[in-house]
Parts: sequence; structure tokens; C-alpha cells
Amino acid sequence: MVELARDIYKDLIKWKKNDSGKVLELKGARQTGKTFILEKFARENYEHCLYINMAQSSGEAFLACIEQADMWKPGEPRIEKPLHKALQLFDSAFRDDRDVIVIIDEIQESSKIYSRIREFAREFQCHFAVTGSYLGKTVEKEYFLPAGDTEDMVMDTLSFAEFLGAMGERELYESVDLYGKSDHEQYDELKQLYDVYCEIGGYPAVVTEYLESQSKESCRQILKQIIRIFVEESTRYFEGIPDMNLFEQLFPAIAQLSAREKKGSDDLISELSKIIFQAESNKTTKRSINHAVAWLYRSDIVGYCGKAVECDAADTRANARFYFRDLGVSNYFLKAGGIKRAAAAGYINENFVYLDLLRRCRNMEIAGIAPMFATYKTGEIDFFVSNLENDKDYGIEVKAGDAPGKTAQVILKDGKVEAVYFLKGGTYGGQDGRMITIPIYLVERVTFDYLRKGNA
Repeated sequence: MVELARDIYKDLIKWKKNDSGKVLELKGARQTGKTFILEKFARENYEHCLYINMAQSSGEAFLACIEQADMWKPGEPRIEKPLHKALQLFDSAFRDDRDVIVIIDEIQESSKIYSRIREFAREFQCHFAVTGSYLGKTVEKEYFLPAGDTEDMVMDTLSFAEFLGAMGERELYESVDLYGKSDHEQYDELKQLYDVYCEIGGYPAVVTEYLESQSKESCRQILKQIIRIFVEESTRYFEGIPDMNLFEQLFPAIAQLSAREKKGSDDLISELSKIIFQAESNKTTKRSINHAVAWLYRSDIVGYCGKAVECDAADTRANARFYFRDLGVSNYFLKAGGIKRAAAAGYINENFVYLDLLRRCRNMEIAGIAPMFATYKTGEIDFFVSNLENDKDYGIEVKAGDAPGKTAQVILKDGKVEAVYFLKGGTYGGQDGRMITIPIYLVERVTFDYLRKGNA
């Protein structure tokens, strides 16, 4: 079995060293490898690990241990540290020190356990990590949200850099020059691998299959299975949606809407309703769609993109456009939605850039809860980046051809941005004043600092 190296491992090491006392909450879509990376991290960095899965028998056993530890009758002395006692009942080798970690998986299955995260953070010396594929469940009222007692991390599907690491080409990716000064064969090699990544995406099982078989069709079958399992498992968490077939209709509808709405929409739910029902929808259908889309968002299947009106980061409209959180999923549903190849390729390239910008938003490198595109006068630019480090704004055009684009020229002329980055697949890079061209697959290495030497 191939073991895929993941960049988040370094963040887990940092969390352990910081020893903040906060519970680690690892979020991410189903089958991104959350459980695997936590167990690997525990094996290699702790003397002892307790693994509890709230969707399996170990979860039932832990609840029974808590029930026994919590037993108390009026008039009896109060039980000291009942959770410590519960963990000792669950595992006699448990001790409360920093060389022990407790991993609680699928924690959304128990509001009782989730609501005690604050106690895990405040009453123990040992470390706690909780995770689950459907943490959107925890927004319901019986779940107590432990604000201030958790440190959140998100585990996505493999990034392009991680994919290249699996292919043995990460060193090439990190060393090749952004502006074409390296051997052109090196760029061509990276571009070929980028094309593969755009088609199959980064789910670990899919990448592993490609490494073993080199078959894109086999990868599509695994991706189809991942999507099917997600839909089937999601049905357990829904009561308000009358027709679960809505999920299967919703995915290609999102792809259709995303590929055609260049300037975004002020009412994505209404637009989706029109696509799915081919007519004006009523409040009930809109409510169902809104509920389903919210679930996809909280399950890390889709993400939103905002809109900066007139290239103003202080004047934004939230949730104006959709992107998928994995390129394989995006590609799969673009095909299912009947999107023509050229339009699908353009959207996939944008989706690729969106995922990199989303990571930067989470790391507070750029402004916004989510990435933004921008409108200006009568045009629009694919993405608008406000760099929090240098307080400068930048435009991004995801291009297929050589034309610079009218809006890009106008926003430069009017001083709305410091520079415009043109991200293309078929380029080796270059620069014309404040118009900077970079191979799209190297976007993760762009610093959005025009004044820095090399503009990298």
C-alpha cells in the first residue's frame, strides 16, 4: 500500500509542540485521509494512543464508560474527574500526561461527547484530537460549540504539490523557475502531470489507484464510488429534505451554474432551483436546496467565492459563485452536467486557483473568509487578492490564450491593483511591466508581492 506524504503532518507536529491545551479539531471531506494521518501522527509522536470511533463499537464502549463514571446519588461525595475515570475504564493503560493522545473519530455521532470538548481542553494534560467527515451535524442545538477550546485544521484532498510528491516530482516543482529560465522540458513535464491532476483530482484513494494502474478510467470509478457513498451516508443526517434524489440532481446543476455564471449571482439558490426544476420554484423547494447546499458546504464538498464590487475589498458580496473542493469531483460533474470541453477546462483551471486561494484565506495570508473575484465597470477579473502582508491588491486572470484581457488593462491603468498575474497552462512565464505571466500549476509559489525581487 502506497503511503502518501501530506503537508498537514508538519502542522500536527507544530500543534503538539505548542501544547496550547486546546483540542485539535481536524475537519475535511470524507476519505481525505484524516483518520490515517492522525493515527500515523500518534504512533510516531506519542508513547500511548487511545482511539475511539463514535460510529463503531469503541464509541459505544466509551459512552458506557462515561455513564458508569458519572454515576452519583444525592448525598454521596461528588465524583472527582469523572472523565479521567471513564478513560481509565476504557483503557487501563491510560494516564494523563503529554505523551498520551486521545483520538475521537466521527465525533458528530454523539452530541454528548462533542459537548464535553471544553472539559477535554481544560481538565487534562494529555492531548485530544477530534475529527469527523460530517461535522456540519454539530451546528444543531443539542451540540455545545466549544468556542476558544479548539484549534481547527482542515485536511483537503491532495494539493498539486502533494500529488507531485506522490509522483516523485516535488523537488522539480519547488525548484523550477517561475519565469521560464529553467529547461522547457521541465515545464512540459509538470504541465502533463497538471493535466492528469485536473482530471482525477486529489482524493488519496484516487491518487493511489493512478500510481498503481495509470488508468484514468479506474480513477473515475473510484471517484464515482466516493461520491455515491457520500450521498448515501448524508441521507442519515437529513429530515427536512423530502426527496434525496435532489442531491444527485444538485451536483451537476452546481457545475452547470458555475460554468456559465462568469459574474456570479446574487441568488445562487434561485438559479439552482431553475436548473433543477425547470421552472420557478416555491419556498419549499428553495428551502430544500438551501439545506442541501449548506450540507455540501459544511461537508467540504463545495466552497463559495465572494465578489469584490468595483475591485473594492471593503465592498464585497458573499457567496456569489460556487467551486468544488476537489478537481476530480469538479471534472466528474461538469461532464455529468453536459458542459462542453472548452468551457469545462476553463472552469477547472479557475477551480484549481480557487483552491490555492482558499488555503491562503484560511492561513490569513490574503483578505476574506473565502476567495473573491471582482467586477469593475462593465468587466470582471477572475480573482481579486488583497495581500494582508504588504497591504496591496492584485488581480488574477486565468487565461487560455495570449490576449491580456481588457478588464486587466483597465484596472492596472486606473490603479485598482498593484499588478495582474496571468496564470496559463501553455506558458513558460514572463513579465511585461506589471502584467506577470506564470504557469498556472505554479500558483502555490506565487507570493503576490510585485515589489519583491523576482515578483515570486
